[in-house]
Amino acid sequence: MYEETTAGRVDSDGSEEEEQKEPTVEPVRFGWVQGVMIRCMLNIWGVILYLRLPWITAEAGIGLTWVIVLLSSCITGITGLSTSAIATNGKVKGGGTYFLISRSLGPELGGSIGLIFAFANAVAVAMHTVGFAETVADLVHENGGVMVSPIDDIRIIGVITVTCLLGISMAGMAWESKAQIVFFLVILVSFASYIVGTLLPASPHKQAKGFFGYQAHIFAANFVPSWRGPEGSFFGMFSIFFPSATGILAGANISGDLKDPTVAIPRGTLMAIFWTTLSYIIISATIGSCVVRDASGLLNDTLSSSSARNCVGLACQHGWDFTDCINNDTCAFGISNYYQSMSMVSAFSPLITAGIFGATLSSALACLVSAPKVFQCLCQDQLYPLIGFFGKGYGKNHEPLRGYLLTYVIAVCFILIAELNTIAPIISNFFLCSYCLINFSCFHASITNSPGWRPSFRFYNKWLSLLCAVCCLVIMFLLTWWAALIAFGVVLLLLGYTLYKEPAVNWGSSVQASSYRIALNQCVALNQVEDHVKNYRPQCLVLTGPPSSRPALVDLGSSLTKNLSLMVCGHVLTVSQRASSAAHNLWLRQRKVKSFYKHVLSADLRSGVNMLLQGAGLGRIRPNVLLMGFKTDWLSDSPQAANTYIGILQDAFDLQYGVCVLRMRERPDQSHVNPGFDGGPERTHPTCHPSGLHSITTSAMQVEPAPQASTPFGKTQGAKTIDVYWLSDDGGLTLLLPYLLTRRKRWAKCRLRVFVGGENSTNEERREEVSTLIQKFRLGIRDVEVLPDLHQNPRNVHQFEKMLSSFKQDPNPKSECHSAPSRAQEEPWGITDQDLERNRAKTSRQLRVNEIVQDYSREAALVVITMPVRRRGVCPSVLYLAWLEVLSRDLGPPVLLVRGNQENVLTFYCQ
Repeated sequence: MYEETTAGRVDSDGSEEEEQKEPTVEPVRFGWVQGVMIRCMLNIWGVILYLRLPWITAEAGIGLTWVIVLLSSCITGITGLSTSAIATNGKVKGGGTYFLISRSLGPELGGSIGLIFAFANAVAVAMHTVGFAETVADLVHENGGVMVSPIDDIRIIGVITVTCLLGISMAGMAWESKAQIVFFLVILVSFASYIVGTLLPASPHKQAKGFFGYQAHIFAANFVPSWRGPEGSFFGMFSIFFPSATGILAGANISGDLKDPTVAIPRGTLMAIFWTTLSYIIISATIGSCVVRDASGLLNDTLSSSSARNCVGLACQHGWDFTDCINNDTCAFGISNYYQSMSMVSAFSPLITAGIFGATLSSALACLVSAPKVFQCLCQDQLYPLIGFFGKGYGKNHEPLRGYLLTYVIAVCFILIAELNTIAPIISNFFLCSYCLINFSCFHASITNSPGWRPSFRFYNKWLSLLCAVCCLVIMFLLTWWAALIAFGVVLLLLGYTLYKEPAVNWGSSVQASSYRIALNQCVALNQVEDHVKNYRPQCLVLTGPPSSRPALVDLGSSLTKNLSLMVCGHVLTVSQRASSAAHNLWLRQRKVKSFYKHVLSADLRSGVNMLLQGAGLGRIRPNVLLMGFKTDWLSDSPQAANTYIGILQDAFDLQYGVCVLRMRERPDQSHVNPGFDGGPERTHPTCHPSGLHSITTSAMQVEPAPQASTPFGKTQGAKTIDVYWLSDDGGLTLLLPYLLTRRKRWAKCRLRVFVGGENSTNEERREEVSTLIQKFRLGIRDVEVLPDLHQNPRNVHQFEKMLSSFKQDPNPKSECHSAPSRAQEEPWGITDQDLERNRAKTSRQLRVNEIVQDYSREAALVVITMPVRRRGVCPSVLYLAWLEVLSRDLGPPVLLVRGNQENVLTFYCQ
């Protein structure tokens, strides 16, 4: 909105700066007439106008020629409207068509069409230069001079010409613009000479070449088509003529050199289309009314009395007999055979030759300037590798000199073809592809109803733009289907590369607006769909804090969701911290983890996690599984921290979440830190909350993402086992999660084993029962083990009680009856002998499970154990945390404690 300025800047002491900087030299800027209209008209009035329009009129007839001209003008006119709308939706910088499309449809399509359009302009340089060289070669041959051969003469003259044009363009935009004005005046004079020539009486020399002045019967005969040769068809003529209408973007391509692009581009482009279309219609009508299709050019072919009966052709009515050359297809003149017919009709033929020179050279010069400008902007955006070398600018206008040299090399390669009718169809598809995407850009930006789409140019219609885009697409395949396939193949190849590389650019494209709209509609539509067990998928809220500090949790959550369900990395920040998510999102992208990062500000961890539990997600796309790490330092931390940790688990159960707790094997050099929950690499500044809980402080100024650490869940696992201890029915979440892991590529070789409790007497029946149930669930698990010794007494009960000694409450019979309620409120983590005795059976069970896991699962890749449930008011929080401790300690593989919310996540029913 506002730009900084140093004008009138005042120093800290209030005095103005004494030293004034030298005024910068402003680069050349053009208005809408000189910068857009004249440039577009010159680019449209190209080689086709003088050298092929009379021939197209002879082939297609005046009527169909008008259709070809009007169809081309409709395409270019609607494209001009779309271009004007896009160009007036914000400040237009250098880059022209590429800049407009890329900022509208995004870098994916913008980058691909930018390369194609730049290449098409480079080939157009060759087309116009070949037209110029063809005219010069014809003049040389008419005067009896030949340098090497007719085709080689065109090549030599073309290379010399494009070299001279390169020198003019590299001299700067000011010189190039002056040259364009001179060419424009020359073309206007040549038009005047041509119109005057059609009004003058025909001389015998002109009559011998087929010119007889305005004649109604000549107009009537030339109004209908007369197809000849392999190119004789409507679309064949259209493919040759259409490049002459493709100069409408010449002004937009130098958008960075215009004074006011938002005004100049619409006004200049539309005026250029109108005047050039009118000129094409007038020239085709006049040439078709004055010149017959076939003439010999011989003065001796006058009509005699003996040959009057057998005379063929319109010239017979004017005393000329061209029957022999018509019957033998050897006529050298007439608009069907003589490309220089406009020069022959003109009052002064050298003026037409000068007009041909002006039209071809001006169009070639405009394309020679446009291609490097577009390519320079593409190079500076760094969407593709190895092309940044050509993006450097020189001088006050930042001229792309290296781009000029590249365009020159491409043009020379196509000049060597030396066949105008071969080069023209090649670039038709490229320009049609560009116009198709420009119109689609305008339609797409309009249909998304984005608030950011506010063009000041109102005279456009989104449906008209869509129709024009479809027409361009259809015409591409009707012209040359294989060239259309090549064009779209190149677009798709470049599009795929850009999608794969994901360039770090954000231009607010209509594709992003459309993605938002589609996602919003789908989210709203999901509200009408009731939950069903067959559609259940774990959607994980992962308490990672800064994701880079707990990569194991991130990798496990990514393995469980893996682009198929929601994953949210939650981070609780203290109120004194500043929130910054850019580095965390970048770290997740670099790790190729598709996850959302969500942070909340809270005074304590439990309140913050509760905010995440209740506020994360949107509609039905919300987490249903809480994944967090195990607090391995709970014995050395404060009792309040342990109570808060268990409170988080209890809050998740109360909010109908499934809960997963990951415990990794402690490293010898960092035994107190667990990368699942405790502080990771960023735990350098612990801050104590009022509750006594230590939180992790991270700097919001971090821009560079943290380095990527390896974890077991990010590596490919070998032929190991995933051992599942399914000790109670929790809805099936304990079985579903390890099954989902085996569907990932890294865990595909792992074999699932399920361990269940049982009795010696019913061992086989229990195995058969569980196996049958798992088969009905279609989980593909074959190994089921029954643990008959699950109810035996554990060996280390005394060690367990000793571990809890510091949390025991000191019994005081005198004050127990009065202080017990208040003590329970002040110290909810406190453990009494009554608590230990009341929960002795469950304690023994957890200790025994740990002993069994150590016996059976030392070599497993992962151990999944059903998490016990705490009864509030019966089991103190520290006692429950001690259960989780003894259940998962001293194990080599990672341990995942899982507990569903009693909601069924597995079914063997079809309905």
